[in-house]
Amino acid sequence: MLRGPKEKKERALGVRLGFKGERALSPKSALVRKPYRPGVHGPKSRPRALSEFGLELREKNKFKLMYGVDEKSLGRLFGMAQATKGASGMKVIEFLERRLDNTVFRLGFTPSRAAARQLVMHGHITVNGKKVRSSGLFVKAGDVIGTKKDITGALLKQKESLGQYDPPSWLALNSEKMEGKVLSLPKDIEVPFEINLLVESFNK
Repeated sequence: MLRGPKEKKERALGVRLGFKGERALSPKSALVRKPYRPGVHGPKSRPRALSEFGLELREKNKFKLMYGVDEKSLGRLFGMAQATKGASGMKVIEFLERRLDNTVFRLGFTPSRAAARQLVMHGHITVNGKKVRSSGLFVKAGDVIGTKKDITGALLKQKESLGQYDPPSWLALNSEKMEGKVLSLPKDIEVPFEINLLVESFNK
C-alpha cells in the first residue's frame, strides 16, 4: 500500500507513476515544477551512479509504487510467474494487470489506480454482478466488471468522460452502462520500466 507524499516519491525516482491522474500531465505536477530529487540539496545535487543492486532496487520500487503492491505481494506474483510457462517478467506484468483495481483503472472508471483500489474496497465495484471488495482479485476472460447502479460524486463525473476513452485491446467498455468486459488475458502491455532488472532482483 502506498503511503506518504505521492508526488515526492515520483520525484525521488524521476518518473511519472500516475498517482494523480490528469494532474500528472499538467503544469501543476511536482515533476514539472521541481524536476529534481526532494530534499534541501535537491536543486544542486548531481545524479549519482547506481550500483547493479541500486538499479534493481529502483526498478522494483517503480513497479511496487505504480501498481500499489508491497514487497510480499510482488514476490508472491513473481513466484507464481516462475511456476508457469513463458517469460517470468511478462507473466508478472500479466498478473499485475489482471488485478481488479488495475482493471477498473484500465477501463477508465477512475483517474488512478489508487482511486480504483478505494472504489473496490468501499464496495462500489461488481464482478459478474456480485460486489467484490478484494482489490487484488485476478480477473479472467469473460468477466464483466461493473459499478453500483446508484453512482454519485467522482464516479459519476468520471462517467461523463468515458465516451472519449479507448481502453486496452484486452478490455471492452460500455460507457453508458459504465461496465466493462475482459476479452482476453492482458496483452501488448507497455511498461516504461526495465522488467529484466525486476527479474534479476528476485533471482538473487
